[in-house]
Amino acid sequence: MTEIPKHYYLLRLSFLGFRFQGWQRQAEAKSVEGMLLKTLEFVLPGRSVKLVGAGRTDARVSALDFACQLILRGAPLADLDAFLDETNRNLPPDIKLMTVTSVSKDFNAIRDSKSKTYRYYFSFGTKPHPFCAPFLGYFPGSLDIGRMKKAASVFIGTHNFQSFIVQPGPSSRLERTITRCELSWNEELSASFFPENTYYLDVTGPGFGRNQVRLMVAALVAIGRGEYDQESLKKALLTGEPTGIKHIAPASGLHLMEVQIEQPF
Repeated sequence: MTEIPKHYYLLRLSFLGFRFQGWQRQAEAKSVEGMLLKTLEFVLPGRSVKLVGAGRTDARVSALDFACQLILRGAPLADLDAFLDETNRNLPPDIKLMTVTSVSKDFNAIRDSKSKTYRYYFSFGTKPHPFCAPFLGYFPGSLDIGRMKKAASVFIGTHNFQSFIVQPGPSSRLERTITRCELSWNEELSASFFPENTYYLDVTGPGFGRNQVRLMVAALVAIGRGEYDQESLKKALLTGEPTGIKHIAPASGLHLMEVQIEQPF
């Protein structure tokens, strides 16, 4: 029997995650992967299609640059530009296929993803316009942004992130490395209905545990409110002891900004 050939492609996507239950396909929930697969089945009728994401995103989390691998059986894509256009014509408006690149069979979207940058947008004080909900996290009350900026640098380095990963299992990797963690005033994302002052936290590292960035933001917010302090944060990252912080930052403020892929060609 002749083996059916396989062809491999790297897809780069942008999506607004507000109405999705994350990237990963789920039987009874709307996901980005499920929507993309449904579209590909229409664009490539009768073809065997498999997707491998370079990680996952949680429910309501958005992405400016999500990477996934397309494994296609049978004939290769004849025209990558035409495939890109046809796929985008059939995807919903909150998902866009940005690029399609042919890669070798040795490429693996998970293994060859070397670094990710997440950005968490937020505001505080007066409750913002409801239209902000898909883009910004909101924290009532006042925050000391200067104190939060100083504390953000504590996360840089290799630490025990047990207190910043939701429900870690026996095989969960608790030691994680953060190469950049910086809080800035937001001049990147704007809209007429945004509050006058908004901010974001940029976090870069090789990989992240479940809800890790949102728990990091929650710790900084607690520091900004004077409910937690920098020394306690250092101790939690050294020992893995619980922080005692009861809340997690809202998911919709989190955006995957970039996935750095090792040269896939």
